[in-house]
Amino acid sequence: MQRGVPGKVEGDEQRGSSQIPLPSTSQSPLPVFIFPPSLEFYADDQASHKQVLTLYNPFPCVLRYKVLSTAPLHYTVVDTEGLVKPNSCIDIVIRHRDVRVRHYGTTDKFRVEVWEEGSHKGAAGKKEITATLHPTKPENRERGSPEPLQWHPPSHMFSVRHGFPRPLSPGLFTLYVLMGMTSLVVLMLPLHGDPRTLLHEHLHVSVIQKLVAAYVLGLLTMVFLQG
Repeated sequence: MQRGVPGKVEGDEQRGSSQIPLPSTSQSPLPVFIFPPSLEFYADDQASHKQVLTLYNPFPCVLRYKVLSTAPLHYTVVDTEGLVKPNSCIDIVIRHRDVRVRHYGTTDKFRVEVWEEGSHKGAAGKKEITATLHPTKPENRERGSPEPLQWHPPSHMFSVRHGFPRPLSPGLFTLYVLMGMTSLVVLMLPLHGDPRTLLHEHLHVSVIQKLVAAYVLGLLTMVFLQG
């Protein structure tokens, strides 16, 4: 679908396979394909004072359109009338020019009428677009975007940036010391199948056990050194 500008259609254009046939009855109203279905203006956001309506023509004929408004003094509509070529679309620019406080919360309506060029206007298709003026633009969280989850460590855990949130209690300190001593003992025990040791085989440990002990001992060492 091509994007065009309102104006006179020159010559015949090649018809695309994506075109939609016209309604069989000449008096049947045409469906109006326009986006977005509503306009939202925000007084504190100057960029939102200019909105664009896109009107599509998927039919194999030229369409004529007209834009009407319930509050024409509040808006400036570029090209209120024009033509849309077959299998193309146009942009209709709408500017809100009266964003005073007394208009906050007011909802106006635009009506877009579309009919086949050269046909009787009584068979025109119609669609209404609402336009609302808001005082402020909502934040992302108010629009429903999820807030990123943050992980907060327990108060007794060590933080490299902030240090200890509070001194270690005597019981926790004793537990850390016992864990460290246990890890040291595990690291000194022989591996399974080592023939050079005189210790009973029940006191032999696996490689995985030594790795776990080394990991725990490293964490404890970091805690004590940084504390």
